[in-house]
Amino acid sequence: MDRILFILLFFAGLACSNSENSLIMVEQPKPDFTTEKDDSTLFYLALGDSYTIGESVTENERFPVQLVEQLKRKGFRLNPAKIVARSGWTTDELAEAIQNETLEKSYNLVTLLIGVNNQYRGRSADEYRGEFRDLLKTAVEFTDQKPQHVMVISIPDYGVTPFGKMRDSDKIAKEIDQFNAINLEESKQANVRYVGITAISREALNDETLVASDGLHPSGEMYRRWVEKILTGAIEILENQK
Repeated sequence: MDRILFILLFFAGLACSNSENSLIMVEQPKPDFTTEKDDSTLFYLALGDSYTIGESVTENERFPVQLVEQLKRKGFRLNPAKIVARSGWTTDELAEAIQNETLEKSYNLVTLLIGVNNQYRGRSADEYRGEFRDLLKTAVEFTDQKPQHVMVISIPDYGVTPFGKMRDSDKIAKEIDQFNAINLEESKQANVRYVGITAISREALNDETLVASDGLHPSGEMYRRWVEKILTGAIEILENQK
């Protein structure tokens, strides 16, 4: 009986020992991967509507994708752009969509281009100002509260496109200018960068190659011209983070 009891106690003790070893392994502190992060890898978030998602052009022709490609050619190591955008979105719809996304709070570059659908749907300028201001604050939050890493892009003028010419082009131009005056003023208040591409968009009045096949949205060539204008500021933003 004593021998049997000894054997049972021996195996019970072994089982406890193995359980304790397993428990110790589980409770080992996890490595702090933040200290091992490759700081040369940069992250870009693009917020917007059809002009950001690139309606009627290929994925490679979207301006955020072209921008990443140009920055890579300049020697920057960027992940593919994270794009939160959809055709038809207004400021409030973009804000709602952002809430449903899982996004980081430390992007190296954030671009914001929004407002054309507010104008198209006849939304008021005052409403646009308030909602744009909130979106701008959100954009800054995604850079870990570094407003100098945010770039606002002006709204293009679709009134010069075949679609726009069938409507009141002068009224469209006037209202686009009004909305752009608002986002420029708010950008200055928030101390973020601002890039005006509206004048470039109006070149489509006399150059059909700058309009996509749908007769409304920019072509890949138009986006390329935008990127030429955006690139300098983007380089400065990323250079300051090396």
